[in-house]
Amino acid sequence: MNDSMLSVRVACRASALAMWLVATGMPIAARADAPQTVYFPSDDGKTELVGYLFEPIGPARHPAIVMLHGRGGPYSINFSRGCTMVGRRVQSPCSAATLSKRHQMWGEYWVEHGYVALLVDSFGPRGRGHGYARGSHNDPDREEVNEQTVRPLDAEGALTYLRKRSNVQPNRIMIQGWSNGASTTLNVMERQAQAGPNPDRPHFRAALVFYPGCGPAALLSQHYRADTDILAFLGSDDEEVSSTTCAEVLRAATTSHGRIEVVWYQGATHDFDDPGRKRQSIPANRAAKYDAMRRSVALFEMLP
Repeated sequence: MNDSMLSVRVACRASALAMWLVATGMPIAARADAPQTVYFPSDDGKTELVGYLFEPIGPARHPAIVMLHGRGGPYSINFSRGCTMVGRRVQSPCSAATLSKRHQMWGEYWVEHGYVALLVDSFGPRGRGHGYARGSHNDPDREEVNEQTVRPLDAEGALTYLRKRSNVQPNRIMIQGWSNGASTTLNVMERQAQAGPNPDRPHFRAALVFYPGCGPAALLSQHYRADTDILAFLGSDDEEVSSTTCAEVLRAATTSHGRIEVVWYQGATHDFDDPGRKRQSIPANRAAKYDAMRRSVALFEMLP
């Protein structure tokens, strides 16, 4: 199936979803500028992942970024409560048209700066499109989407997928994660460092991590190391993870190339970059969001 056919399919699904929402009385949040829905294998060897692809217009090759959602999943909470399986030929209210405002915002931001962005859904293809509530980290059901053993393989599958696209520069692919996805991102970079230099092994050029968990249950090692640039954004008033623990782990970390930088936002909370009214009503969150977006694109633009 070519790209134009896929775009038509996304538009049709968005239209059908809007009609269904009107009939059921649910709020409509479908967007006309929904990204393209794509499918590709996880490196776990058994899961077909769902991805949402944001692309600049034109045939040129672009740098790219893999985006990893947090424990709430990639979708708006207005729709995700009723979601289980998300995948090819599966009817679900969770789709490209109902992504959360944060993921939509970042995807559009990267496109505006000339990047291809791929948001990976790790939960929906495993029957967990609803995501998880705060405080559910020890829920046994979450082992199927574990940030140490499962989700890094999804990120590596996304890297392989992007490298094969004709509009992506295969050696300029970065990774970005939020919360549980940020812990996953740190584990991806740890795995990359452990594997060592290998010209035949694809690798991420740099990483952005937003308010990750950094305790023993989240990271592969408390003696963290990486092999390229990592920029970590932490808020002092994070109510979900220990930003102090994360700062200690990352400031003691080592890297063979590049550097690991911790940016500390006094007064900022978890999800400080969520563009919704609740989070942005906090002045420290507004300042942190603006600064983090500026720093993120600056890091990638400085890469050789």
